[in-house]
Amino acid sequence: MLNDVESVLLSSDELAKRIEEMGAEITADYAGKEILMIGVLRGAVLFMADLARAIKVPVAIDFMAVSSYGAGTNSSGVVRILKDLDEDVEGKHVLVVEDIIDSGLTLNYLLDNVKSRKPASIKLCTLLNKPERRKVNVNIDYNGFNVPDYFVVGYGLDYAEKYRNLPFIGILKPEVYSN
Repeated sequence: MLNDVESVLLSSDELAKRIEEMGAEITADYAGKEILMIGVLRGAVLFMADLARAIKVPVAIDFMAVSSYGAGTNSSGVVRILKDLDEDVEGKHVLVVEDIIDSGLTLNYLLDNVKSRKPASIKLCTLLNKPERRKVNVNIDYNGFNVPDYFVVGYGLDYAEKYRNLPFIGILKPEVYSN
């Protein structure tokens, strides 16, 4: 598995340090409030677990799973909800947690869907941001890292359901995903 990784983009130490900083920022912004964290399955699970531990205000957790139709690795923006929320978001302070934002198409749909359920507030937190791939503008409230347009894996991010358990973010060798 490690042989498929070209190089380490973000080490486990860099990830841990930035997540602690993000947790402190979120804690300050939500002082005196409770947060409903909504993780976007499956990639955000590891990041969300570590982020939740770094936040020092009450946190509830829920998940959504979405699928966007499209050929290859590109989203068409046509989205289907595979797993909806178990919690009612009305009147709650919602923090949507994503692993990576590239085109923004799927996330834009998800955010509109959650907003329609009348939360008290909604903010977006992502571990990784690929601004050069953006097709739809999404407002990121908490951004871990801007990254170049590489195919990245590890720390929850996958290719063909592999590599999620790597403790770092690595650049996948092109020959692995171009075959």
